[in-house]
Amino acid sequence: MNSSIINDIQLSVISAVIFGISGAFIISEYILGKTLLYTNLYEYGLWYLVASFVLVLILQDTYFYFVHRMFHHPLIFKWMHDGHHRSGEPTPWSSSAFDLPEAIVQALFFVGVSYIVPLHFVTLVAALITMTVWAVFTHLGFEVLPTSSRSDWIGKWLIGSKHHSIHHRKYKVHYGLYFTFWDKLLGTEDPNYVNKTDQEGERGTGKVERDTVP
Repeated sequence: MNSSIINDIQLSVISAVIFGISGAFIISEYILGKTLLYTNLYEYGLWYLVASFVLVLILQDTYFYFVHRMFHHPLIFKWMHDGHHRSGEPTPWSSSAFDLPEAIVQALFFVGVSYIVPLHFVTLVAALITMTVWAVFTHLGFEVLPTSSRSDWIGKWLIGSKHHSIHHRKYKVHYGLYFTFWDKLLGTEDPNYVNKTDQEGERGTGKVERDTVP
């Protein structure tokens, strides 16, 4: 088995343990009545299940963007985020490959949000599943959607495999998780992304830019 895949699996196991511990902590805090989690589907209405799910994705994307960008700072990159980029080109194996400090920071989002946003357990689990599936999707290393989708609303506002692959080659762009909003607003989206024609050429050269945030 490829050594980079072994590294990704090892880091993914660490991440799974951290998220498992975080989940156990959230449940224990719920039992003690310290979180805003609830179990009655009708406590806030069925409409709120959808609204709170969308809200959690927006909050997580915002959280992820800023901590992800921070991880690329030269002072902390090596011990905070290098493990995720060690394999170079993204693969499904690297989707959850986090160094221990990064895994803790990522898991803390779900701990924190359970204290500040009323969430049904179904919503919380749905958000976790979405995060996991989306991470695998964006780390496929090839684009599932047609190239034309980069110019429509899906490609413009939702992060896909090609969008994230560029981040693994050009560290100074594309820090979002689900949406491109923060990248667009703060100028960290590759200006040539929509009409990019040279990405396959960059892949062919094997060149990976080991850049960090200025």
